[in-house]
Amino acid sequence: MFPFPLMLTAVSLWRCPCVVTGRQRLRGFAAVLVLATVAVAVTGEAEAHPAPFSFLDIVVGETSTEGVLVLHVVDVAYELGIEPADLLLDPVEAARARDRVVALITPRLRLGADTLLPPLEWFGMEPAADRHGVLLRFRMPVARPGAVRILPRMFPYDPAHQTFVNIYEEGSLRRQLIFSADSGEQLYYTGSTQGVLAVMQAFIRIGVHHILIGPDHILFLIGLLLLGGSWMALVRIVTAFTLGHSLTLSLAALALLTPPASIIEPAIALSIIFVGADNLTRGTGRDVRAWVALAFGLVHGFGFANVLREFGLPREALGWSLFSFNVGVEFGQLAIVLIVTGALAAIRWRSTVAVRSVEFAGSVVVIGAGIYWFVERVFFP
Repeated sequence: MFPFPLMLTAVSLWRCPCVVTGRQRLRGFAAVLVLATVAVAVTGEAEAHPAPFSFLDIVVGETSTEGVLVLHVVDVAYELGIEPADLLLDPVEAARARDRVVALITPRLRLGADTLLPPLEWFGMEPAADRHGVLLRFRMPVARPGAVRILPRMFPYDPAHQTFVNIYEEGSLRRQLIFSADSGEQLYYTGSTQGVLAVMQAFIRIGVHHILIGPDHILFLIGLLLLGGSWMALVRIVTAFTLGHSLTLSLAALALLTPPASIIEPAIALSIIFVGADNLTRGTGRDVRAWVALAFGLVHGFGFANVLREFGLPREALGWSLFSFNVGVEFGQLAIVLIVTGALAAIRWRSTVAVRSVEFAGSVVVIGAGIYWFVERVFFP
């Protein structure tokens, strides 16, 4: 059937005094007719193929986590071989099919508490006629966890199927998620003490892991430490680097300043080249490594943020996740500082000549690696 609102719009456009010429009226009228035709086609397709959606509400409580799952009757009927699908809208038929539906979806709804995957307690199934679906209630009998793990894959037969998830805590909606066929597991961190601890544990580990697997960040630090110095001088260098990257990491993670990786990654390579060259040319001049660490720490912070965005920052614990990631990075940096300074101190204790050779050779390696990364990131991204 021709959509009445669009037909009314077409007539209004034809009679509208703001369309001053007959040609303009004709073009406007034709455009609305095209839109109406498309609308009819889409409406017809939607009526023949119902929207492939499921809906999941999760309510996190003190003693348990409860939920409501709404499934479209067409999807359920297809999987269970029920014809016609509208039979499931009858309360008696819905109650009769309950066990089969639970057996079908239980392995497809992955809902965990922290590292546990406790079995869900399912209750009765009833029709949800207004949503052309069936409604099931369930409970996860675990006291409020630090993190809720969610991965619903309700109807794999339909690659377009999506599951919309609402997460409630303390009487308010805290998070909304959409899962499709290729979505991975998502974490929701609760507002409890356990939630804070779970965030810290996860993001401290991510921070340590990232600094230890980032050869460019490691080499930058080594370049700063090669010439040695007093413990106070080394503390100033590391602290300056920390201040720099913490500032820009926070700005980028909060989407306040997000320069593209195509600029940041070559700039990180240039910072490595600069540090190596500064080591070779400094002589007996003033030690400005702390200022260099602060300036280039700003650049490296954007690099950290690019990685952190891949993991996703939980909105419900944004501050704790940023803080914890920075703490993890600092732990990783501390390990590098202790290893490098310890090794240089041991060499220096044995031979002053040997340590000079190590400083020179190390600076050359730092420059060479920086040049390699710069060429790679600019010309072969």
